[in-house]
Amino acid sequence: MRRLAPLLVLLLLGGCVYYNGMYNTKRLAGSARRAEREGRTFEANNLWGQVITRAESLVVRHPRSKYVDQALVFKGIALARLGQCPAAVTPLARASVLELEGEVAEEASLALGRCQMELGDAALAEHAFRRVAQSDDADRRREAELYFARALRLTGRPEEALAALEGLDDPKVPGERLLALAAAGRSEQALALADSMLARNDSARTWDSLLVAVGRSNPPLASVLVDRLGGRASTPPALHAKRLLEDADRLGPVDSARAAERLRQTAIAGAGTAVGEQAQMRLARLQGTRTITPQDLGLLLDTLNRIAKDGAGVRAEALLLAATVTRVRAAADSGGPGTPQGDLRLFLAAETARDTLGSRALAASLFRQLVETWPDSPYAPKALLAGQSLDSAWGEQSRGLLTERYSASPYLAFVRGEEPVGYRELEDSLRSYALSLAAGQARRRPTPGVRRADDPDLPETRRRPGGRRPRVPSELDP
Repeated sequence: MRRLAPLLVLLLLGGCVYYNGMYNTKRLAGSARRAEREGRTFEANNLWGQVITRAESLVVRHPRSKYVDQALVFKGIALARLGQCPAAVTPLARASVLELEGEVAEEASLALGRCQMELGDAALAEHAFRRVAQSDDADRRREAELYFARALRLTGRPEEALAALEGLDDPKVPGERLLALAAAGRSEQALALADSMLARNDSARTWDSLLVAVGRSNPPLASVLVDRLGGRASTPPALHAKRLLEDADRLGPVDSARAAERLRQTAIAGAGTAVGEQAQMRLARLQGTRTITPQDLGLLLDTLNRIAKDGAGVRAEALLLAATVTRVRAAADSGGPGTPQGDLRLFLAAETARDTLGSRALAASLFRQLVETWPDSPYAPKALLAGQSLDSAWGEQSRGLLTERYSASPYLAFVRGEEPVGYRELEDSLRSYALSLAAGQARRRPTPGVRRADDPDLPETRRRPGGRRPRVPSELDP
Protein backbone atom coordinates (compact mmCIF):
# COMPACT_ATOMS: atom_id res chain seq x y z
CA MET A 1 0.00 0.00 0.00
CA ARG A 2 2.86 2.35 0.84
CA ARG A 3 4.37 1.70 -2.60
CA LEU A 4 1.09 2.63 -4.33
CA ALA A 5 0.71 5.92 -2.50
CA PRO A 6 3.38 7.86 -4.46
CA LEU A 7 1.97 6.50 -7.73
CA LEU A 8 -1.53 7.64 -6.81
CA VAL A 9 -0.19 11.07 -5.92
CA LEU A 10 1.55 11.36 -9.30
CA LEU A 11 -1.57 10.30 -11.16
CA LEU A 12 -3.68 12.81 -9.26
CA LEU A 13 -1.15 15.56 -9.86
CA GLY A 14 -0.95 14.68 -13.54
CA GLY A 15 -4.73 14.77 -13.82
CA CYS A 16 -4.82 18.16 -12.14
CA VAL A 17 -2.14 19.44 -14.49
CA TYR A 18 -3.93 18.63 -17.69
CA TYR A 19 -7.32 19.58 -16.20
CA ASN A 20 -5.84 22.95 -15.25
CA GLY A 21 -4.36 23.18 -18.77
CA MET A 22 -7.81 22.72 -20.28
CA TYR A 23 -9.33 25.17 -17.81
CA ASN A 24 -6.75 27.83 -18.70
CA THR A 25 -7.30 27.24 -22.42
CA LYS A 26 -11.05 27.81 -22.01
CA ARG A 27 -10.43 30.87 -19.84
CA LEU A 28 -8.13 32.43 -22.41
CA ALA A 29 -10.66 31.73 -25.18
CA GLY A 30 -13.36 33.46 -23.14
CA SER A 31 -11.10 36.48 -22.61
CA ALA A 32 -10.34 36.58 -26.34
CA ARG A 33 -14.06 36.58 -27.20
CA ARG A 34 -14.71 39.37 -24.73
CA ALA A 35 -11.88 41.46 -26.17
CA GLU A 36 -13.33 40.96 -29.68
CA ARG A 37 -16.78 42.08 -28.57
CA GLU A 38 -15.30 45.19 -26.99
CA GLY A 39 -13.29 46.06 -30.09
CA ARG A 40 -9.86 45.37 -28.58
CA THR A 41 -8.61 43.56 -31.69
CA PHE A 42 -4.89 43.57 -30.92
CA GLU A 43 -5.45 42.15 -27.44
CA ALA A 44 -7.90 39.56 -28.80
CA ASN A 45 -5.38 38.34 -31.36
CA ASN A 46 -2.74 38.04 -28.66
CA LEU A 47 -5.11 36.00 -26.48
CA TRP A 48 -6.05 33.70 -29.36
CA GLY A 49 -2.35 33.11 -29.92
CA GLN A 50 -2.04 32.06 -26.27
CA VAL A 51 -4.99 29.68 -26.74
CA ILE A 52 -3.08 27.96 -29.53
CA THR A 53 0.05 27.69 -27.38
CA ARG A 54 -1.83 26.27 -24.38
CA ALA A 55 -3.77 23.79 -26.49
CA GLU A 56 -0.64 22.54 -28.25
CA SER A 57 1.16 22.21 -24.90
CA LEU A 58 -1.64 20.10 -23.47
CA VAL A 59 -1.65 17.78 -26.50
CA VAL A 60 2.13 17.32 -26.42
CA ARG A 61 2.39 16.71 -22.66
CA HIS A 62 -0.74 14.60 -22.25
CA PRO A 63 -1.48 12.99 -25.62
CA ARG A 64 -3.78 10.36 -24.03
CA SER A 65 -5.84 12.81 -22.03
CA LYS A 66 -9.57 12.89 -22.59
CA TYR A 67 -9.21 16.64 -23.11
CA VAL A 68 -6.99 16.32 -26.19
CA ASP A 69 -9.83 16.52 -28.70
CA GLN A 70 -11.35 19.52 -26.96
CA ALA A 71 -7.97 21.23 -26.88
CA LEU A 72 -7.59 20.70 -30.62
CA VAL A 73 -11.03 22.16 -31.23
CA PHE A 74 -10.06 25.27 -29.26
CA LYS A 75 -6.86 25.45 -31.30
CA GLY A 76 -8.95 25.31 -34.49
CA ILE A 77 -11.23 28.09 -33.26
CA ALA A 78 -8.23 30.26 -32.42
CA LEU A 79 -6.60 29.60 -35.80
CA ALA A 80 -9.83 30.53 -37.56
CA ARG A 81 -10.09 33.75 -35.54
CA LEU A 82 -6.57 34.63 -36.61
CA GLY A 83 -7.41 34.03 -40.28
CA GLN A 84 -5.40 30.83 -40.64
CA CYS A 85 -8.21 28.78 -42.18
CA PRO A 86 -6.13 26.15 -44.03
CA ALA A 87 -4.62 25.08 -40.70
CA ALA A 88 -7.90 25.46 -38.78
CA VAL A 89 -10.17 23.15 -40.81
CA THR A 90 -8.75 19.81 -39.63
CA PRO A 91 -8.93 20.46 -35.86
CA LEU A 92 -12.34 22.13 -36.23
CA ALA A 93 -13.72 19.08 -38.04
CA ARG A 94 -13.25 17.10 -34.80
CA ALA A 95 -16.13 19.01 -33.26
CA SER A 96 -18.64 17.24 -35.54
CA VAL A 97 -17.64 13.80 -34.24
CA LEU A 98 -17.23 14.74 -30.59
CA GLU A 99 -20.05 14.93 -28.10
CA LEU A 100 -19.46 18.62 -27.56
CA GLU A 101 -22.38 20.77 -26.55
CA GLY A 102 -23.20 24.40 -26.03
CA GLU A 103 -21.05 27.35 -26.84
CA VAL A 104 -17.88 25.49 -27.85
CA ALA A 105 -19.65 23.17 -30.28
CA GLU A 106 -21.58 26.01 -31.93
CA GLU A 107 -18.57 28.28 -32.08
CA ALA A 108 -16.55 25.49 -33.68
CA SER A 109 -19.26 24.89 -36.29
CA LEU A 110 -19.43 28.60 -37.10
CA ALA A 111 -15.65 28.82 -37.40
CA LEU A 112 -15.56 25.71 -39.60
CA GLY A 113 -18.28 27.07 -41.85
CA ARG A 114 -16.60 30.45 -42.22
CA CYS A 115 -13.31 28.78 -43.09
CA GLN A 116 -14.92 26.47 -45.63
CA MET A 117 -16.54 29.50 -47.24
CA GLU A 118 -13.20 31.28 -47.35
CA LEU A 119 -11.59 28.21 -48.91
CA GLY A 120 -14.31 28.05 -51.57
CA ASP A 121 -16.39 25.10 -50.37
CA ALA A 122 -19.82 26.61 -49.76
CA ALA A 123 -21.53 23.20 -49.88
CA LEU A 124 -19.66 21.94 -46.81
CA ALA A 125 -20.10 25.30 -45.12
CA GLU A 126 -23.86 25.01 -45.55
CA HIS A 127 -23.96 21.91 -43.33
CA ALA A 128 -21.83 23.58 -40.65
CA PHE A 129 -24.12 26.61 -40.48
CA ARG A 130 -27.26 24.50 -40.52
CA ARG A 131 -26.17 22.94 -37.21
CA VAL A 132 -26.10 26.35 -35.52
CA ALA A 133 -29.17 27.88 -37.19
CA GLN A 134 -31.39 26.55 -34.39
CA SER A 135 -29.15 27.77 -31.55
CA ASP A 136 -30.68 29.18 -28.39
CA ASP A 137 -28.07 31.93 -28.47
CA ALA A 138 -29.53 34.81 -30.51
CA ASP A 139 -26.17 36.16 -31.74
CA ARG A 140 -24.84 32.80 -32.92
CA ARG A 141 -28.19 31.88 -34.45
CA ARG A 142 -28.38 35.17 -36.38
CA GLU A 143 -24.83 34.79 -37.69
CA ALA A 144 -25.44 31.17 -38.71
CA GLU A 145 -28.68 32.04 -40.52
CA LEU A 146 -27.00 34.84 -42.46
CA TYR A 147 -24.06 32.64 -43.49
CA PHE A 148 -26.43 29.78 -44.29
CA ALA A 149 -28.30 32.03 -46.75
CA ARG A 150 -24.99 33.07 -48.28
CA ALA A 151 -23.97 29.43 -48.71
CA LEU A 152 -27.28 28.72 -50.47
CA ARG A 153 -26.60 31.59 -52.88
CA LEU A 154 -23.05 30.50 -53.59
CA THR A 155 -24.19 26.94 -54.31
CA GLY A 156 -26.57 28.20 -57.01
CA ARG A 157 -29.82 28.43 -55.03
CA PRO A 158 -30.56 32.16 -54.82
CA GLU A 159 -34.32 31.70 -54.42
CA GLU A 160 -33.75 29.49 -51.38
CA ALA A 161 -31.31 32.09 -50.08
CA LEU A 162 -33.97 34.79 -50.36
CA ALA A 163 -36.40 32.61 -48.41
CA ALA A 164 -33.76 32.00 -45.72
CA LEU A 165 -33.18 35.75 -45.37
CA GLU A 166 -36.83 36.50 -44.67
CA GLY A 167 -37.31 37.88 -41.17
CA LEU A 168 -33.60 38.18 -40.36
CA ASP A 169 -32.59 41.33 -38.51
CA ASP A 170 -28.97 42.13 -39.21
CA PRO A 171 -27.21 45.12 -40.84
CA LYS A 172 -25.70 42.76 -43.43
CA VAL A 173 -29.06 41.36 -44.59
CA PRO A 174 -29.85 44.07 -47.22
CA GLY A 175 -26.52 43.53 -48.97
CA GLU A 176 -26.93 39.77 -48.93
CA ARG A 177 -30.50 40.09 -50.23
CA LEU A 178 -29.25 42.34 -53.04
CA LEU A 179 -26.72 39.68 -54.07
CA ALA A 180 -29.35 36.95 -53.98
CA LEU A 181 -31.74 39.01 -56.11
CA ALA A 182 -28.94 39.66 -58.61
CA ALA A 183 -28.06 35.97 -58.77
CA ALA A 184 -31.75 35.11 -59.27
CA GLY A 185 -31.96 37.54 -62.20
CA ARG A 186 -34.50 39.74 -60.40
CA SER A 187 -32.83 42.98 -61.50
CA GLU A 188 -35.74 45.37 -60.95
CA GLN A 189 -36.17 44.29 -57.35
CA ALA A 190 -32.41 44.42 -56.85
CA LEU A 191 -32.27 48.01 -58.15
CA ALA A 192 -35.19 49.05 -55.92
CA LEU A 193 -33.35 47.60 -52.93
CA ALA A 194 -30.13 49.30 -54.04
CA ASP A 195 -31.90 52.66 -54.18
CA SER A 196 -33.16 52.23 -50.62
CA MET A 197 -29.64 51.29 -49.50
CA LEU A 198 -28.19 54.33 -51.26
CA ALA A 199 -30.73 56.52 -49.49
CA ARG A 200 -29.24 55.28 -46.22
CA ASN A 201 -25.83 56.39 -47.50
CA ASP A 202 -24.01 53.06 -47.06
CA SER A 203 -20.22 53.36 -47.18
CA ALA A 204 -18.21 53.30 -50.41
CA ARG A 205 -16.26 50.31 -49.13
CA THR A 206 -19.48 48.32 -48.76
CA TRP A 207 -20.57 49.20 -52.27
CA ASP A 208 -17.24 48.25 -53.81
CA SER A 209 -17.56 44.77 -52.29
CA LEU A 210 -21.17 44.50 -53.48
CA LEU A 211 -20.25 45.57 -57.02
CA VAL A 212 -17.63 42.84 -57.26
CA ALA A 213 -20.06 40.19 -55.98
CA VAL A 214 -23.00 41.35 -58.14
CA GLY A 215 -20.71 41.49 -61.17
CA ARG A 216 -19.88 37.81 -60.86
CA SER A 217 -23.48 36.73 -61.39
CA ASN A 218 -25.06 39.70 -63.17
CA PRO A 219 -22.62 42.06 -64.98
CA PRO A 220 -25.33 44.22 -66.60
CA LEU A 221 -26.91 44.88 -63.19
CA ALA A 222 -23.50 45.76 -61.73
CA SER A 223 -23.05 48.22 -64.60
CA VAL A 224 -26.34 49.97 -63.75
CA LEU A 225 -25.26 50.16 -60.11
CA VAL A 226 -21.99 51.82 -61.19
CA ASP A 227 -24.04 54.53 -62.90
CA ARG A 228 -26.24 54.93 -59.82
CA LEU A 229 -23.19 55.32 -57.60
CA GLY A 230 -21.46 57.64 -60.06
CA GLY A 231 -24.41 60.02 -59.90
CA ARG A 232 -23.94 60.64 -56.19
CA ALA A 233 -22.33 63.96 -55.32
CA SER A 234 -20.30 62.25 -52.61
CA THR A 235 -18.53 59.92 -55.06
CA PRO A 236 -14.96 61.15 -55.77
CA PRO A 237 -14.12 61.28 -59.51
CA ALA A 238 -11.10 59.01 -59.00
CA LEU A 239 -13.26 56.35 -57.34
CA HIS A 240 -15.85 56.60 -60.11
CA ALA A 241 -13.14 56.18 -62.75
CA LYS A 242 -11.83 53.09 -60.96
CA ARG A 243 -15.32 51.59 -60.86
CA LEU A 244 -15.83 52.34 -64.56
CA LEU A 245 -12.61 50.51 -65.44
CA GLU A 246 -13.62 47.48 -63.35
CA ASP A 247 -17.03 47.57 -65.03
CA ALA A 248 -15.34 47.42 -68.43
CA ASP A 249 -13.58 44.24 -67.30
CA ARG A 250 -16.87 42.64 -66.26
CA LEU A 251 -18.71 43.68 -69.41
CA GLY A 252 -16.00 42.58 -71.85
CA PRO A 253 -17.13 38.93 -72.16
CA VAL A 254 -20.87 39.76 -72.37
CA ASP A 255 -21.14 43.16 -74.11
CA SER A 256 -18.01 44.32 -75.93
CA ALA A 257 -19.60 47.54 -77.21
CA ARG A 258 -20.67 48.56 -73.71
CA ALA A 259 -17.23 47.63 -72.39
CA ALA A 260 -15.56 49.90 -74.97
CA GLU A 261 -17.86 52.75 -74.01
CA ARG A 262 -16.90 52.22 -70.37
CA LEU A 263 -13.23 52.54 -71.31
CA ARG A 264 -13.94 55.84 -73.06
CA GLN A 265 -15.82 57.08 -70.00
CA THR A 266 -12.93 56.00 -67.79
CA ALA A 267 -10.43 57.90 -69.92
CA ILE A 268 -12.51 61.07 -69.49
CA ALA A 269 -13.40 60.63 -65.81
CA GLY A 270 -9.84 59.60 -64.93
CA ALA A 271 -7.99 62.12 -67.10
CA GLY A 272 -4.53 62.74 -65.68
CA THR A 273 -4.65 59.71 -63.40
CA ALA A 274 -3.17 56.22 -63.63
CA VAL A 275 -6.64 54.75 -64.13
CA GLY A 276 -7.32 57.11 -67.02
CA GLU A 277 -4.00 56.19 -68.65
CA GLN A 278 -4.79 52.49 -68.32
CA ALA A 279 -8.13 53.06 -70.02
CA GLN A 280 -6.46 54.93 -72.90
CA MET A 281 -3.96 52.12 -73.34
CA ARG A 282 -6.68 49.50 -73.39
CA LEU A 283 -8.63 51.54 -75.94
CA ALA A 284 -5.51 51.57 -78.09
CA ARG A 285 -5.24 47.79 -77.82
CA LEU A 286 -8.91 47.54 -78.73
CA GLN A 287 -8.18 49.75 -81.73
CA GLY A 288 -5.44 47.30 -82.67
CA THR A 289 -7.87 44.36 -82.72
CA ARG A 290 -10.04 46.30 -85.16
CA THR A 291 -7.35 47.07 -87.72
CA ILE A 292 -8.14 45.52 -91.08
CA THR A 293 -5.47 46.76 -93.48
CA PRO A 294 -1.85 47.88 -93.01
CA GLN A 295 -3.01 51.43 -93.68
CA ASP A 296 -5.08 51.33 -90.48
CA LEU A 297 -1.88 50.89 -88.49
CA GLY A 298 -0.97 54.54 -89.10
CA LEU A 299 -3.94 55.70 -87.01
CA LEU A 300 -3.01 53.24 -84.29
CA LEU A 301 0.55 54.58 -84.26
CA ASP A 302 -0.77 58.15 -83.86
CA THR A 303 -2.81 57.00 -80.87
CA LEU A 304 0.11 55.22 -79.25
CA ASN A 305 2.49 58.12 -79.77
CA ARG A 306 -0.01 60.48 -78.14
CA ILE A 307 -0.39 58.12 -75.16
CA ALA A 308 3.40 57.77 -74.84
CA LYS A 309 3.75 61.54 -74.82
CA ASP A 310 1.05 62.27 -72.23
CA GLY A 311 0.84 59.14 -70.08
CA ALA A 312 3.91 58.63 -67.93
CA GLY A 313 2.48 55.54 -66.25
CA VAL A 314 1.92 53.65 -69.51
CA ARG A 315 4.67 55.22 -71.63
CA ALA A 316 6.82 52.09 -71.73
CA GLU A 317 3.87 49.91 -72.71
CA ALA A 318 2.77 52.36 -75.41
CA LEU A 319 6.28 52.63 -76.87
CA LEU A 320 6.69 48.87 -76.93
CA LEU A 321 3.39 48.36 -78.72
CA ALA A 322 4.20 51.22 -81.10
CA ALA A 323 7.47 49.49 -82.00
CA THR A 324 5.54 46.29 -82.69
CA VAL A 325 3.04 48.12 -84.89
CA THR A 326 5.89 49.80 -86.76
CA ARG A 327 7.49 46.42 -87.52
CA VAL A 328 4.22 44.97 -88.79
CA ARG A 329 3.62 48.01 -90.96
CA ALA A 330 7.16 47.95 -92.34
CA ALA A 331 6.88 44.26 -93.20
CA ALA A 332 3.58 44.87 -95.01
CA ASP A 333 5.11 47.77 -96.96
CA SER A 334 8.32 45.94 -97.85
CA GLY A 335 9.24 45.23 -101.45
CA GLY A 336 8.38 42.24 -103.60
CA PRO A 337 10.12 38.91 -104.11
CA GLY A 338 13.50 40.61 -104.40
CA THR A 339 13.47 41.67 -100.75
CA PRO A 340 15.87 39.43 -98.79
CA GLN A 341 13.88 37.14 -96.48
CA GLY A 342 10.82 39.29 -97.07
CA ASP A 343 8.57 36.23 -96.93
CA LEU A 344 9.81 35.27 -93.45
CA ARG A 345 9.46 38.84 -92.28
CA LEU A 346 5.89 39.09 -93.57
CA PHE A 347 4.91 35.74 -92.09
CA LEU A 348 6.17 36.80 -88.66
CA ALA A 349 4.35 40.12 -89.03
CA ALA A 350 1.11 38.26 -89.75
CA GLU A 351 1.59 36.15 -86.63
CA THR A 352 2.26 39.31 -84.62
CA ALA A 353 -0.93 40.90 -85.97
CA ARG A 354 -2.85 37.82 -84.89
CA ASP A 355 -1.22 37.12 -81.51
CA THR A 356 -0.07 40.52 -80.23
CA LEU A 357 -2.45 42.98 -81.86
CA GLY A 358 -5.32 40.51 -81.76
CA SER A 359 -6.49 41.43 -85.28
CA ARG A 360 -7.67 38.37 -87.15
CA ALA A 361 -8.62 40.46 -90.20
CA LEU A 362 -5.19 42.10 -90.51
CA ALA A 363 -3.41 38.80 -89.94
CA ALA A 364 -5.48 37.12 -92.69
CA SER A 365 -4.69 40.04 -95.00
CA LEU A 366 -0.93 39.68 -94.40
CA PHE A 367 -0.98 35.90 -94.83
CA ARG A 368 -2.78 36.43 -98.14
CA GLN A 369 -0.23 39.09 -99.15
CA LEU A 370 2.58 36.60 -98.56
CA VAL A 371 0.93 33.98 -100.78
CA GLU A 372 0.28 36.49 -103.54
CA THR A 373 3.65 38.27 -103.39
CA TRP A 374 5.89 35.25 -102.70
CA PRO A 375 3.96 32.35 -104.29
CA ASP A 376 7.16 30.27 -104.53
CA SER A 377 8.13 30.76 -100.89
CA PRO A 378 8.28 27.52 -98.89
CA TYR A 379 6.25 29.41 -96.26
CA ALA A 380 3.36 30.21 -98.63
CA PRO A 381 1.52 26.95 -97.82
CA LYS A 382 2.06 27.58 -94.11
CA ALA A 383 0.52 31.03 -94.58
CA LEU A 384 -2.41 29.47 -96.45
CA LEU A 385 -3.03 27.01 -93.62
CA ALA A 386 -2.83 29.78 -91.02
CA GLY A 387 -5.12 32.03 -93.04
CA GLN A 388 -7.80 29.38 -93.38
CA SER A 389 -8.60 29.54 -89.67
CA LEU A 390 -8.86 33.35 -89.81
CA ASP A 391 -10.86 33.89 -92.99
CA SER A 392 -13.12 31.00 -93.90
CA ALA A 393 -14.10 32.53 -97.26
CA TRP A 394 -10.47 32.86 -98.37
CA GLY A 395 -9.74 29.42 -96.98
CA GLU A 396 -12.44 27.93 -99.15
CA GLN A 397 -11.13 29.72 -102.23
CA SER A 398 -7.54 28.62 -101.61
CA ARG A 399 -8.29 24.97 -100.88
CA GLY A 400 -7.58 24.00 -104.49
CA LEU A 401 -4.32 25.96 -104.47
CA LEU A 402 -3.07 23.94 -101.53
CA THR A 403 -3.66 20.61 -103.22
CA GLU A 404 -2.53 21.66 -106.69
CA ARG A 405 0.45 23.93 -106.19
CA TYR A 406 1.70 23.03 -102.73
CA SER A 407 0.91 19.34 -102.43
CA ALA A 408 4.64 18.53 -102.01
CA SER A 409 5.11 21.03 -99.18
CA PRO A 410 6.45 19.64 -95.88
CA TYR A 411 3.66 21.57 -94.15
CA LEU A 412 0.99 19.70 -96.13
CA ALA A 413 2.77 16.43 -95.41
CA PHE A 414 2.74 17.25 -91.72
CA VAL A 415 -1.02 17.98 -91.83
CA ARG A 416 -1.65 14.70 -93.68
CA GLY A 417 0.31 12.80 -91.07
CA GLU A 418 3.05 11.83 -93.53
CA GLU A 419 6.80 12.11 -93.08
CA PRO A 420 7.39 15.90 -93.43
CA VAL A 421 10.80 15.89 -95.08
CA GLY A 422 12.38 19.34 -94.64
CA TYR A 423 9.77 20.50 -92.12
CA ARG A 424 12.21 20.81 -89.22
CA GLU A 425 14.72 22.76 -91.31
CA LEU A 426 12.07 25.27 -92.39
CA GLU A 427 10.86 25.76 -88.83
CA ASP A 428 14.40 26.16 -87.52
CA SER A 429 15.12 28.76 -90.18
CA LEU A 430 11.97 30.70 -89.31
CA ARG A 431 12.76 30.53 -85.60
CA SER A 432 16.35 31.68 -86.12
CA TYR A 433 15.21 34.63 -88.20
CA ALA A 434 12.66 35.58 -85.54
CA LEU A 435 15.36 35.47 -82.85
CA SER A 436 17.71 37.61 -84.93
CA LEU A 437 14.98 40.20 -85.44
CA ALA A 438 14.21 40.23 -81.72
CA ALA A 439 17.87 40.71 -80.86
CA GLY A 440 18.21 43.60 -83.28
CA GLN A 441 15.06 45.25 -81.97
CA ALA A 442 16.30 44.95 -78.39
CA ARG A 443 19.51 46.76 -79.34
CA ARG A 444 17.59 49.54 -81.06
CA ARG A 445 14.78 49.87 -78.52
CA PRO A 446 14.79 53.39 -76.99
CA THR A 447 14.67 53.87 -73.26
CA PRO A 448 11.18 55.07 -72.29
CA GLY A 449 11.16 58.82 -71.81
CA VAL A 450 14.58 59.34 -73.45
CA ARG A 451 14.67 61.21 -76.76
CA ARG A 452 16.85 59.88 -79.57
CA ALA A 453 19.96 61.93 -80.36
CA ASP A 454 18.83 62.48 -83.95
CA ASP A 455 15.31 63.54 -82.90
CA PRO A 456 14.55 66.73 -84.85
CA ASP A 457 12.52 68.01 -81.88
CA LEU A 458 15.54 67.83 -79.58
CA PRO A 459 16.89 71.29 -78.69
CA GLU A 460 19.98 72.30 -80.67
CA THR A 461 21.95 72.74 -77.46
CA ARG A 462 21.57 69.02 -76.74
CA ARG A 463 22.47 67.79 -80.24
CA ARG A 464 25.80 67.29 -81.91
CA PRO A 465 26.67 67.46 -85.60
CA GLY A 466 25.65 64.32 -87.35
CA GLY A 467 22.67 63.79 -85.09
CA ARG A 468 24.74 62.58 -82.13
CA ARG A 469 25.07 63.96 -78.64
CA PRO A 470 27.60 63.31 -75.89
CA ARG A 471 27.11 59.96 -74.21
CA VAL A 472 25.69 60.23 -70.74
CA PRO A 473 27.37 57.86 -68.28
CA SER A 474 25.04 55.13 -67.09
CA GLU A 475 24.69 53.77 -63.58
CA LEU A 476 25.30 50.39 -65.18
CA ASP A 477 28.76 51.41 -66.34
CA PRO A 478 31.64 49.60 -64.58
